[in-house]
Order: sequence, then structure tokens, then C-alpha cells
Amino acid sequence: MQTDLETTGAESAPRERVTAVELKGAVFTLPVLKLHSIDLGAIEHELKVHLARGLNFFKHAPLVIDLEQIKEQADDLDFTALASSLRNMQLFTVGVRNATPEQEARAVTAGLAVLKGGITQDQERNPEKPAVEELPVATDVSPRRTKIVSQPVRSGQQIYAKGSDLIVLSSVNVGAEVIADGNIHIYGSLRGRAFAGVSEDATARIFAQVMEPELAAIAGNYQVFDEPTASALYGKAAQIYLDDEQLVIAPL
Repeated sequence: MQTDLETTGAESAPRERVTAVELKGAVFTLPVLKLHSIDLGAIEHELKVHLARGLNFFKHAPLVIDLEQIKEQADDLDFTALASSLRNMQLFTVGVRNATPEQEARAVTAGLAVLKGGITQDQERNPEKPAVEELPVATDVSPRRTKIVSQPVRSGQQIYAKGSDLIVLSSVNVGAEVIADGNIHIYGSLRGRAFAGVSEDATARIFAQVMEPELAAIAGNYQVFDEPTASALYGKAAQIYLDDEQLVIAPL
């Protein structure tokens, strides 16, 4: 007779634990809204003009608000009202950057995240002086690494060259994205979206044998090519680079 303390058969194998969530890192290209004013009416008006030119790219887009250009004015910025205004235009604010600790606290209260990229205002106002004389730093002369893609980049695909240049030996189709911390070289046609210098490298460039992008960006500065007439070099061999925060298209 078997008692409650007795067991029969082999011991049960331990069950594999199933977790409810998995937290992973991922790479996204986020539009950055650089504020030059805290006038919500002016911000909304100018954004509507920009969105009318490239609505398909920015509709429902997550947005980062950059406060670097407005300095102390951001102390009076109503983050809740700004986020609501942007939401009405189908733009969804996910966070702020280049904010003081006080501004960060107010942004968090408004439900926004804090991104730590860039120089904060406190650092700009009160730069710390070195206690001792700094020694010269050796220049890193090692060549930048390069990621090479041999096949066409098709619609819906995203290629990211982290810490390196990107070379595509074929074409980038409409609806595809190519992203690089450095330069982007397209040996065929660029018909999708290209984001160069995403690690805030303003010296990065985009090169293509046939320049027909939907959108081009360097170090967070965007231009939407909504019409072929947007540039005389559309459809030709060209390069795109940044000059005083403006994208310039020049022949190769």
C-alpha cells in the first residue's frame, strides 16, 4: 500500500521557466525637434508647414525634444501642453535632451523620458576648470571600420553600420533604411531613407551614384525629397553633406 509520502516513477523534470517579458536593446532612428522658441503657437504653426511636406515619414513618429537652443527659456516651457499639441499633430513625444536637472524633473513629471546625449546647460554656464595642466592626448589615427552590404536593401529592411561607414554595392529600394554612425556610400540607386552620422558626426556624408532618396539625414538634420524637383541633382550622381546645420547636395 502506498502512503502519501511515497512516490512512484522517475522524478519530474524541472520545467523551463517562461518569462513574461524580455528586455533588449534596439536601434531606432528618432526625429529630433530642436526648439528655438517656447511659443507653442509658433511651434505648432511651423511644424504643420514641415509636416505638410513630409507627412508620411513623420506621422505617428516618436519625437525627442532638444532644449539646447532655448537655454533658460525652457524653464518656462509647459511640457504637458507641448506634448499634447504634438500629439494632436500625430507626433508622440518620448523624451527630452540637453536639459538642466530642474527641466529634466519637470519633463519626467509630464511623463517624458530623459536622454543624456549632448551638453547640459549647467555644463555650458559653469564649465569646470582643470585642477592641473592637462597632458596632450594622442590622436587616434586608426581607420574607421566599414560595413559592406553586397545585396540590394529591400523595402522594409533596415541596415545599421554601428561605429563605422556603410557601403552598399547595390541599390537601396523605396521603403528601406540605411543607417551609419559614419558615411554612407551607395554604388547603385538610393531610393529609400539614409541616415548618416547618427552618433552626431556632423562631418559624415551620403554618396550615391543615383540620388533619389525619400529622406536624407546627417547628424539629426533631415530633408524630405517629396518631389523629384526638390533638387537639380535628383536622379544623378551626388553627395549630401552638412553645412551650418543645412543639408547641401553637390555633384560627385
